[in-house]
Amino acid sequence: MLENKKAKLRNFHQAHWDEPVIFELSAKGARGILVPEAEEEIKAEVGDGISRIPAHLRRKEPPALPELFQAQVLRHYLHLSQATLGADLNIEIGQGTCTIKYSPKINESFATSSKVTELHPFQAEGTVQGALEILYKTDMFLREISGLSRFVFQPGGGSHGLFAIASMIRAYHESRGESGKRDEIITTIFSHPSNAAAAAVKGFKVITLYPDKDGYPDVDALREAVSDRTAGLMITNPEDHGLFNSKIAEFTRIVHEAGGLCSYDQANANGILGMTRALEGGFDFCFFNLHKTFSSPHGCGGPAVGAVGVRKEFEQFLPVPLVDFDGEKYFLNYDVKNSIGKVRMFYGVLPVVVRAYAWIMSLGEEGLKEVARIAVLNNNYLMRNISKIRGATIPYDAPGKHRLEQVRYSWEKLTKDTGVTTEDVQRRMCDFGMHYWTSHHPWIIPEPFTLEPTESYSKEELDEYVAALKQVSEEAYTDPEKVKNAPYNSCIHKIDPSLLDDPKKWAITWRSYLKKHGKDIDA
Repeated sequence: MLENKKAKLRNFHQAHWDEPVIFELSAKGARGILVPEAEEEIKAEVGDGISRIPAHLRRKEPPALPELFQAQVLRHYLHLSQATLGADLNIEIGQGTCTIKYSPKINESFATSSKVTELHPFQAEGTVQGALEILYKTDMFLREISGLSRFVFQPGGGSHGLFAIASMIRAYHESRGESGKRDEIITTIFSHPSNAAAAAVKGFKVITLYPDKDGYPDVDALREAVSDRTAGLMITNPEDHGLFNSKIAEFTRIVHEAGGLCSYDQANANGILGMTRALEGGFDFCFFNLHKTFSSPHGCGGPAVGAVGVRKEFEQFLPVPLVDFDGEKYFLNYDVKNSIGKVRMFYGVLPVVVRAYAWIMSLGEEGLKEVARIAVLNNNYLMRNISKIRGATIPYDAPGKHRLEQVRYSWEKLTKDTGVTTEDVQRRMCDFGMHYWTSHHPWIIPEPFTLEPTESYSKEELDEYVAALKQVSEEAYTDPEKVKNAPYNSCIHKIDPSLLDDPKKWAITWRSYLKKHGKDIDA
């Protein structure tokens, strides 16, 4: 037995560099490497090279890239890395709905091997048989885990996977001559918002179901919502408050009887691996996030894979190419009758699939089930302790029901008592080197915070996280201004959020930044 140590908060202070944007460090003429002049024999063979490029593809001016010495580039990115936290540096349970877990480093060695990273998407199939085998066998694993018939790994994340599913739902109804009629998608308010967003992007009208008093989507409301216009149901289960809807098979039956299809959003399936499957829930489509449940780091928005699976009758609509095996060799199959086509260049992000393959192989069937058991145990242990913290509550505390992989908590009482909001707590948690997430918008639960501990963390680590939350709560009741003005030990301090709330001021490239804010720089 491990020694049961009392939680102790460690001193934390993150590096603070006030690091400029790399374009601001640029100095005309600076070079990181001097490329040698081409030898005469090479010049004679290829000429200047430019003439071989069609005129309409040539730049009129060189690209406006930053110019720096090698050492400057190295220091710049090392400074930025010191301003970043993640599962390898801190107790990363605060990004609820996103399943941040420890990724075994041997899997990283596989994914970063030159045998993976130096593959080219245009290589002949005969030279990439190992990569195709991993894709094929990972598909086989997910078929067993979900009960569905075929998976593809082309989508670049969960929202992209849902977009592919919404596209297939539309293609199915078009193939039956019902595209103009079947124009409504049903979802729930506590499903991931990407379900509604993907449906809307594909032109569907979105109907959103709200929970009953215990937090479950209402069956009667679903019956009222379905009609001959219903194209499908796109739903998360367990939903974002962590409650598993045990009536899910009834939901899918009602939608099927109305002529619709059913999509299962399993973006974070950490609490149900080996315990429940999409097939038995009555679903036609599902997706897993390989960069969450299957160990690849979340990557702050990428790289990622939204692995999309379908029942047998819907394989004809999958994105191409599929990876098949003829008994002797693996090959890319583009011969899919009603395919929605590509949803991403080439085949997807191979290193993420490699990590998932290695993780599944190392755990096996019983290991995957143990992941789910420990994730649920950790979550309920965390919930029990947070419920004891002053000012914290658990909305929809359904009697006798456990939460699965996460919980959406509320600081509503803390805010009413002290004026300290969940966003104030979020910034103060940075002073302990810990991440903390509020919730998707809209905030149905007032002053929310959403935590998902996963299987990666020990009791002592969970206790340390709870101790930090408890200290912030005590500070809110005794010195609320201290919490409101946090953070103090992070790489940045409290900022004015108005810039982030005004899309007209957003700038995602240096060129657009100069266009919108150049005068501020000159001043």
